[in-house]
Amino acid sequence: MESIIPRCCGIDVHKAQLTACVRLTAEGQVVELVESFGTTTPDLWPCATIWRPRGSPMWPWSRPASIGSACTMPLRTSLSCSWSTPPTSSMSRDARPTPSTRPPIAHLLACGLLRASFVPPKPIRRLRDLTRYRKALIEERSRAVNRLHKILEDAGVKLSCVATDVMGVSGRAMMRALIDGQADPEALAELARGRLRAKLPALRRALAGRFEEHHAFLLERMLAHVEDLESDITALSERIEEQIRPFEPAIALLRTIPGVERRAAEVIVAETGADMSRFPSAGHLASWAGVCPGQNESAGKRKSAKTRRGSKWLRGTLTECARAASRSRGTYLAARYRQLARRRGDKKATLAIAHEILCTCWHMLSTGEFYREPTLSHSDEQIIKRIRRRAIGQLEHQGYKVILELLPKVA
Repeated sequence: MESIIPRCCGIDVHKAQLTACVRLTAEGQVVELVESFGTTTPDLWPCATIWRPRGSPMWPWSRPASIGSACTMPLRTSLSCSWSTPPTSSMSRDARPTPSTRPPIAHLLACGLLRASFVPPKPIRRLRDLTRYRKALIEERSRAVNRLHKILEDAGVKLSCVATDVMGVSGRAMMRALIDGQADPEALAELARGRLRAKLPALRRALAGRFEEHHAFLLERMLAHVEDLESDITALSERIEEQIRPFEPAIALLRTIPGVERRAAEVIVAETGADMSRFPSAGHLASWAGVCPGQNESAGKRKSAKTRRGSKWLRGTLTECARAASRSRGTYLAARYRQLARRRGDKKATLAIAHEILCTCWHMLSTGEFYREPTLSHSDEQIIKRIRRRAIGQLEHQGYKVILELLPKVA
């Protein structure tokens, strides 16, 4: 097979060792050199310099490619490598890398048969670390609050049946009073604030439980854990606020989409990089994110069309935005969701709306235009046409001749 990249290096990356194959094509002859290195930072420096001597005919490399995920990011940093490929692009998912598979990595790269992965610049990678860790802490806080609810239920305290938010100001005050030994439902109910005071009779019955010292110990630790998580989430949000200032125009654009608020916009910018020139089209971006239907057709038969694997952080955020957009009023996305949900079900309709939102993000970030809500969505037009056809058909079935005339609008 003809080589289209004369100088390249294929690197098979593992946790403790990497094996690199340098391939040079000159005057019809191919030279390959294979050598192994450790993955610690001192071991990576020789790997960065041994095949890149200044003045060598191999300097500089046209394109280095790394296969693997265990230490790919430290490798990119040490070798200044901005191009990598996923394992599935060069070998089957079940195949185990062996010494015989390393030279073909460079060979496939030289023939242009490896697809490049999206490697964002350093500011975006740092922003990703912050947004992903914040999301992990938010999920951990939700689990911790659920455990706290379980302890209250075990003690017979049905606070969640009366208070909308147990972790609100009133709920926290009542839980601290329970920890301090206060067991009188009347005194506990008087700690309610705001609209919760309208439910005092129900609150007194809900707080009459069997709260013991065992529950107090566990509740104190769980409440402290939730507060620590909230403190960390606040600190991360402040750090993200500082890091994302250069991307404020993109945040302002994305927040005009129904269902997309600031936190979701921050995740979209962190995961996609806000530079849409890296993706040839909106379809490429949706495919990379894993929010478009798969294609599995053979011999005229369509098989499973489940979505491909993508960024779980971006997909989860888009799904949340789709849920919010589907509950909005008078928007195209809500009408589109209702139309799809009737035929395809809730989950597929939600993913379709997530796909629509991501494609909209691509167009807005590419053009710099704000989101414009259509005056009459395509789905609404189809519904109106369907109603009109049904009414005409019913009249014609009864023997009437129907002539349609558009009346002027009444002011």
